Amino acid sequence: MSDATASAVLQALRARGWTLGVAESLTGGAVSSALVTVPGASAVLLGGVVAYATPVKHTVLGVDADLLRRHGPVHPEVARQMADGVRETVAVDGRAADVGVSTTGIAGPESPDGQPVGTVHVGVVTPTSSRTARFVFAGDRDAVRAQSVDAALEALLAALRE
Repeated sequence: MSDATASAVLQALRARGWTLGVAESLTGGAVSSALVTVPGASAVLLGGVVAYATPVKHTVLGVDADLLRRHGPVHPEVARQMADGVRETVAVDGRAADVGVSTTGIAGPESPDGQPVGTVHVGVVTPTSSRTARFVFAGDRDAVRAQSVDAALEALLAALRE
């Protein structure tokens, strides 16, 4: 599913003349990887950030430090701020990416903060909308991460089709 969805995402971005930045935590670069498997991705994908450590979400992506202290990194507003922040982070010649997508969650095998393993938040910010989606995926670490990639691409595609 990821290949077809990634291709559809890139086509939708090209059709709008929009560029993309990707911010990833638990997916560790897998969303970016899914996108770059599609020939021509470089026309719209500016870059990505793997903000695996919580402090990097603040220092690189601009996620509010107080939000991270209060709620931890697995929170819908963290996902939204990551998606928004990556747009500036991957700016080219002073022009931010038009769209940002993010993933943050708990792949397991254990949960550091009591939320269920498999809890994932995806954020998508476009010039016309800002949204998050929460998921609780089943399976082992690899399955949660794979499902998170698919969910991020699907959420991104849904936002681009509005």
